[in-house]
Amino acid sequence: MTAQDVLRLEVRDGIAVVTVNRPDKLNALNGDVFVALAEAVARIESDPAIRGAIVTGAGGKAFVAGADIAEMAEQTPPSAEARARRGQRVFRRLERCGKPVVAAVNGFALGGGCELAMACHLRVASRTARFGQPEVKLGIAPGYGGTVRLPRLVGRGRALDILLTARMVDAEEALRIGLCDRVVEPEAVLAEAEALLRGILAMGPLAVRQVIEAVDAGFATGIDDALDGEAVRFGLLAGSEDMREGMAAFLAKRTPEFRGR
Repeated sequence: MTAQDVLRLEVRDGIAVVTVNRPDKLNALNGDVFVALAEAVARIESDPAIRGAIVTGAGGKAFVAGADIAEMAEQTPPSAEARARRGQRVFRRLERCGKPVVAAVNGFALGGGCELAMACHLRVASRTARFGQPEVKLGIAPGYGGTVRLPRLVGRGRALDILLTARMVDAEEALRIGLCDRVVEPEAVLAEAEALLRGILAMGPLAVRQVIEAVDAGFATGIDDALDGEAVRFGLLAGSEDMREGMAAFLAKRTPEFRGR
C-alpha cells in the first residue's frame, strides 16, 4: 500500500478528518503512515480552508493499536532512534499546528496510538476504547512521547503505573484520570468529536490559537515566565478585530461574527 492508501484526509465545512486506514492491521503505524500523516499535518497547518481537525482510525476495532512490530523487529539502535525522532516530529507538529485537533478514539489506542491521541488537544473516546503503553512487554520504551505527555495529562504516579505495568485503561478510567475528555457510545464517537470541535470553532480563532500556544509554552517553563507569556498574549489579542467584535456582540446580546483578524 502507498502512503495515499494508508491514510485518508477529507475536508468538510472547515474540518479536516484524518483517518488512519489500515484496519486489517488495527491501523498500526508504519513508515507509510508517518509519511502520509506528515503530509496531512502540513496541509492542516497551511490550508486556510481548514480551521480544525479530527484524527481517527478506520474500522470499529482500533484508533491505532500501536506501531508496526514487524517493521520494528529488525531495528538497530541508530534506526530505532531515528524512528522515534521522526514520530516525535510529526506528533509535535500536529500538537503545534495552531488549530484545534480532536482525537476520535474508536477502539484500541495502544503504544503509538495512545501517543498520537495524546498529541491531539482533546480526546473523545468510545465506551469500548482501550488506552495503554505496552512497550515494556516488548523490551522497549515509548518513543513517540508517551513518557512525556502521559505524566502531563494524568500525573506522574498514574503515568508510571500505566507505563510500567503495560496495562490497558478502559474508557471510564481514562475519563476519570484525564486521559480522555468525553466518553460516548461507539456509534457516536465521530459525531461527538465533530460537535466538540465545531463548538470550539465558533469561538474567536485567534484566541483559540493563543490559548493552545499559551498552555503548550506554560508546560515548558516556570510559573513566572508562563504568567508573563500569558499577559503578552492577552495584550496582543486586545489589538484584534475579533476582540472588539466579541465584546460588542456580548454587549449587544448577539452572536459574534469572528473573522480571525
